[in-house]
Amino acid sequence: MRQKLRSFEARALPHGRRDAVRQVLLFAGAYALYQVVRGLVDGNDVAKASWNATKIIDLERTLHVFVEPSIQAWASNVHWLMDGADWIYLNMHYVVTVGVLIFLYTRRHDSFCFVRNSFMIAMAIALIGYAVYPTAPPRLMPEWGFTDSIRQFTGFTVEDHSVKALLNLYAAVPSIHVCFAILVGWPMAKLVRRPWLKALWLLYPLLITFVVVATGNHFLTDAFLGAVTAAVSMQIAGRLLARARPQAWSFGGPPSEAVSTATG
Repeated sequence: MRQKLRSFEARALPHGRRDAVRQVLLFAGAYALYQVVRGLVDGNDVAKASWNATKIIDLERTLHVFVEPSIQAWASNVHWLMDGADWIYLNMHYVVTVGVLIFLYTRRHDSFCFVRNSFMIAMAIALIGYAVYPTAPPRLMPEWGFTDSIRQFTGFTVEDHSVKALLNLYAAVPSIHVCFAILVGWPMAKLVRRPWLKALWLLYPLLITFVVVATGNHFLTDAFLGAVTAAVSMQIAGRLLARARPQAWSFGGPPSEAVSTATG
């Protein structure tokens, strides 16, 4: 029995218990710091946040892409679709993200550190966005035809919650939901072999984009900037950090020249 446990631990924890605990603490600490700083940045200026959201609406109207109220209205007319979107918004963002990180650490550790570093960079970039451009989410702008579907689904909103003081209600730009969806969707699409699984992982960010728009939590501009944040984060992780430690921080393991140098 003990031998089986050791064998399972060797497969599940490729670098031992200590490294696994270190990674958990690193993620937990970084995410906690991200949430605290997010709550402390300038998110209390309601007038500024509403004005910034109005400017986004003006931009989208100029570009003829201000379709969010129509999308939400259409989804609201399909009861099961809106309930599904609300549930996905509240749960899948965390479940899928954590699940993928666990999978990468235990099964594809050669890509885990690249994804981890991308997440850390993305959270830092997002905090800059929240500080520089606090923006009200669409659900707080009923005058433009938006409704708070999450409140209708759960019966409460974060505005009513006891941890309101620790949250920034106007941290909409960029959309971290879309950003995280790309940071897990793209690596998984590259790693899985079956075509239908690749297609599902490539479609996952699009699903999350629909969800954040249909639930009234983000504009399309927020989603686009979330995608840009993910792309920039992966570029920094791949082109800068991975060069510093190619054997540990490259996606899919070190490039062949790095291996030959290290073994030579």
